[in-house]
Amino acid sequence: MNELKDSPTGRERPKVVVLTSPTTVPPYNTEKLEEQTEIVWATADSLPDALPGAEILFVWDFFSTALRDAWDHADSLRWIHVAAAGVDTLLFDGLRESDVVITNARGAFDGPIAEFVLASILAHDKLLHESKELQREGEWRHREGKRTAGSHALVVGTGGIGRATGRLLRAVGMEVVGAGRLAREDDPDFGSIVPTEQLARHVEWADHLVLIAPLTDQTRGVVNAEVLAAMKPTAHLVNVGRGPLVDEPAVIAALQAGTIAAASLDVFTEEPLPPAHPFWQMPNVHISAHMSGDVVGWRDTLADQFADNLARWQRGEELVNGVDKQLGYARSR
Repeated sequence: MNELKDSPTGRERPKVVVLTSPTTVPPYNTEKLEEQTEIVWATADSLPDALPGAEILFVWDFFSTALRDAWDHADSLRWIHVAAAGVDTLLFDGLRESDVVITNARGAFDGPIAEFVLASILAHDKLLHESKELQREGEWRHREGKRTAGSHALVVGTGGIGRATGRLLRAVGMEVVGAGRLAREDDPDFGSIVPTEQLARHVEWADHLVLIAPLTDQTRGVVNAEVLAAMKPTAHLVNVGRGPLVDEPAVIAALQAGTIAAASLDVFTEEPLPPAHPFWQMPNVHISAHMSGDVVGWRDTLADQFADNLARWQRGEELVNGVDKQLGYARSR
């Protein structure tokens, strides 16, 4: 990507538009960036006016779809950095067909999300959610949890986050298989990888089905009624990827019928989850507010990633975490 070195606008300080929103916390200290670039802050409403002449777009409001509507104003855009691992809300045909380079926050969330998945599995196996409910009711009731070591996890998504999760689950003694675009035997992080398109054939093995895949045309609705029907009645579904990876009505039906035992859900088709959504009232559903990767200091990490890549861009070096715009995610290193 050395072709990014020379500025087409002739500016010594490239124009960088930071797309934020009135409700998002802005990136930390930008004084150093402002010494090296011309920073313009924009929201969805002001993005069309901010984009002309901008070579770089830093998508800090990473769920925004504003670029699609403002695309005709991006007359000098050469690089977009998204402060998230998933880029599904950003991509559209015009951007895919353009020469604009996209990078993402690959690596920033690997460890935290892996820990969150392990915590979700342990909370399920050790009956911690039920214990908390009994505590509220002041009821002492002895029960027996499940042994986590030796149980089986099928992790859908074999990128950086999925691999970090596979390694952590194996470290506590779990048997782990991955599901990805391509099958593979003898994988160092998963043992083996099965094709995601054949998920219904393999899911009966799993005590825990963990969803970490990016949202693409191929993964949308990957957990459907067929997959749910093939799962163990004692199985536990964990979704920390994207809400539309699952068919939510099918998941509700499976949980109500006892086709599967429980679900730990961090992401949803509509966010925030509407107050009237059935998930709120289901005792075998455990809800968190799209926070599986958000640990103390996560915003600083995301801002640092952009600053490091900006330094590479200004030196004419290859950018890290390049996204394949056709696949919809960053390729594995």
